Amino acid sequence: MSKRKLQLSLLPTLVILVVQQFMAQAQQQRSDIDPRHTWDLTPIYESNEAWSAAKEKLVAEMPKISSFKGTLAMSATNLLACLEFTTGISKEASRLYVYSSMNADLDARNMKYSSMEKELQQIFAEYSSQSAFINPEILSAGWEKIEKFIQAEPKLKVYEKMLKDLYRGKEHTLSEAEERIMALSGMVTGAPYSAYSTFSDAEMPYPRVVLSSGDTVTLNSSGYSRYRAVPSRADRELVFSAYWNNYAKFKATFGELLYANVKGDIFSSKARNYGSSLDAALFPNNIPVEVYKSLIENVNKNLPAFHRYLGIKKRMMGVDTLKYLDLYAPVVKDVELTYTYDQAKELVLKSLAPLGSEYTQTVQKAFDERWIDVYPTLGKRSGAYSNGSAYDVHPYILLNYNNLYDDVSTLTHELGHTMHSYFSNKAQPYPTSHYTIFVAEVASTFNEVLLFNQMMKEITDDDTRLSLLMEWLDSFKGTLFRQTQFAEYELLIHETAEKGQPLTGDLLSETYLELAKRYYGHDKEICYIDDNIAMEWAFIPHFYYNYYVYQYSTSFTASISLAERVLNNEQGALGQYMAFLSSGGSDFPIELLKKAGVDMTTAAPFDKTIASMNAVMDEIEKILDKKEGKQ
Repeated sequence: MSKRKLQLSLLPTLVILVVQQFMAQAQQQRSDIDPRHTWDLTPIYESNEAWSAAKEKLVAEMPKISSFKGTLAMSATNLLACLEFTTGISKEASRLYVYSSMNADLDARNMKYSSMEKELQQIFAEYSSQSAFINPEILSAGWEKIEKFIQAEPKLKVYEKMLKDLYRGKEHTLSEAEERIMALSGMVTGAPYSAYSTFSDAEMPYPRVVLSSGDTVTLNSSGYSRYRAVPSRADRELVFSAYWNNYAKFKATFGELLYANVKGDIFSSKARNYGSSLDAALFPNNIPVEVYKSLIENVNKNLPAFHRYLGIKKRMMGVDTLKYLDLYAPVVKDVELTYTYDQAKELVLKSLAPLGSEYTQTVQKAFDERWIDVYPTLGKRSGAYSNGSAYDVHPYILLNYNNLYDDVSTLTHELGHTMHSYFSNKAQPYPTSHYTIFVAEVASTFNEVLLFNQMMKEITDDDTRLSLLMEWLDSFKGTLFRQTQFAEYELLIHETAEKGQPLTGDLLSETYLELAKRYYGHDKEICYIDDNIAMEWAFIPHFYYNYYVYQYSTSFTASISLAERVLNNEQGALGQYMAFLSSGGSDFPIELLKKAGVDMTTAAPFDKTIASMNAVMDEIEKILDKKEGKQ
């Protein structure tokens, strides 16, 4: 997963949701692709010239923000004028960024669009500095006066949540001069991740190994993702050893980069008067710290369920000792489900039928009206994402479709994000249309549950069912347990640094290895963890995202509960879920999920997820017993 940040005062963060997966080297040129399977970006801007004209117009407008300085507490009219001005800037800025970034993703070799992106980032940083007076000035007026403004001017109602939230965080808002410094500091605090990304993706030398097939392969990140899953254990041993030993050569450098990033988090939290970096990360979305810590606690209590999964892996692979390097290898031989894109569309639409006609008709529009860029081509960004940040335009999806079942799953996942953005943008005014990351993965994983449910209805062959069941079970491992392991690691290293202990590459590695051994039951001889796995922390870009990964786990548990309610036809469940998709950021995420039917402050959604996981494992063991003649 990767995340991009658009920094602009009073603008919602532009979040591009990305699902990472390995893609075969694309050989097709874009000119080889049927236009029906490519994006039509003209609804955003008709041309590059139109984009440039809009950018110049925006740049000319931005300095007008200073005319509002000193006026916001004078009247409801003045406050409204300022907020409407910033809303207009925000909408157009997001639209400009969407156009340039998505064009850049279609061909990384074309530096024109990446240059456009960088130009915008500089413009937005300057605007953030110019508009730094807004929050302190609104706060200086006092809530009583602002509340009277809202009562006197109905058009301020759409800004009420934002204003209330601003006052909720009053103690963490600084003076105008300090806010200006904090805005400008964003140009510096992002440096560790930029350096990490540049080094790990482009400049770090990659090892080359010779596999048992005689093929010499390069172990860059995509090569590692591919060859760690080869059937030969000897080859996997070679791949893991070469890859992680290569990372270990740069342990000190990676350690300095991550430590610099953690120090940036701590600097921001202290500057804004938070008790800890975790408090600072969770406060904006009003997420109780207990939700984060309870997730870690619940996962640790339920490690036996994870160890049961590892036992099934061991049984299916027929090995005496399960090793960490075995976890990505295939366990069901000679099963490869393939679907053309047209077949995938049909299957996805069928699986989404429980969500009703409005939902499926909108999905059909996405297929018909070129919302989706489907196939891999030379220079195209790998992976997949949904981008719904151009408010007045429909969302877009980037795929790299390769006719595998995993691609079908990715398609429905991204459609979940797209429908969430579509219905939120349709139902909400711009100030409350942007949903948070905490709820973002709910809609996408919900769709994956529906697809899995549909596949289980259609597939009767035992080997195929085993393959699908294991793939679904792997999602529990990857999304619930692995991401929570990352979340616990992130908390540990921040707490260590907050106590004044420097984070070195050695300490980061020791901490990671100890945690991995506990999660995977190394000391209980459940799964053997080689010492070189200590370097895996350096492979995970999410550790630069400031307490980001726990939201994958919480969203996963929420979606399991909500999908169960809809599939069981519980009274009101579908209506509540559709209302959730249309709610954007109109309330805090915990409250939005409560209205949808799941309370994330309790253990109930987690318990349901573990029960669902055990049911999948029951089915797998039933099939295995049958195949082994135990029934």
